[in-house]
Amino acid sequence: MADTVLYEVTDGLATITLNRPDAMNALNTETKIALRDVLRQAADDAAVRAVLLTATGRAFCVGQDLKEHVASLAADREHGTRSTMDTVRDHYNPIVTAITRMPKPVVAGVNGVAAGAGAGFAFAADYRVVADSAAFNTSFAGVALTADSGVSWTLPRLVGHGRAADLLLFPRNVSAQEAYELGIANRVVPAAELAAAATEVARRLAEGPTAAYAAIKESLAHGAAHGLEETLAKEEGLQRAAATAEDHGIAVAAFLAKEKPRFVGR
Repeated sequence: MADTVLYEVTDGLATITLNRPDAMNALNTETKIALRDVLRQAADDAAVRAVLLTATGRAFCVGQDLKEHVASLAADREHGTRSTMDTVRDHYNPIVTAITRMPKPVVAGVNGVAAGAGAGFAFAADYRVVADSAAFNTSFAGVALTADSGVSWTLPRLVGHGRAADLLLFPRNVSAQEAYELGIANRVVPAAELAAAATEVARRLAEGPTAAYAAIKESLAHGAAHGLEETLAKEEGLQRAAATAEDHGIAVAAFLAKEKPRFVGR
């Protein structure tokens, strides 16, 4: 594991921390590969029941490392190649896919500015706890690029098509408070409390009914791309599976006994 991405699993919670604070957690190739691979590791690990994605330093992630990007563009010009943007296929797309398809909830603890692909990773999470000093910026049009990292899919679903178009066509810093009002941030907390607050949310999810959370994620993704009748059929199938899961039996028994359920995650 590269030291640009830290990984720790404690009592069912996997904490993934972007760790290039001097570069505002800009995404060089090493970081992108490490993040992609550790997200896949968390998804496949049955001991992991929730994931917290956060960062060190004063930024969450400012997106692509532009120094590396400029060097790659120069190499393309020199050699007559067009490989620079392979990173979208090889890194950004798999990272967002790993977050959105992971069969367990992902919390983004946004400690500072989240821009470009960094914003895209936060948008892809299931829940965002945001420091009051943080900000979001789509950034892409500012450097004459289009959206990547799933932003054209996630952002309209968070804020609506019109607001998403505005934020993409006219990129600007969106404060934590405005992000909350728009529906991007689920919760805004003082910067000094971000780590504890984000961990508390993620820990609560890690102690919850993991299989049910996975079904909820699958249901929401399906419903976003299908009509009502297809969504109803999908819900029926998912609900049948959830009803046979061990956690459902635990929840019903606890309800009848007037006790708090202790879920096992299956």
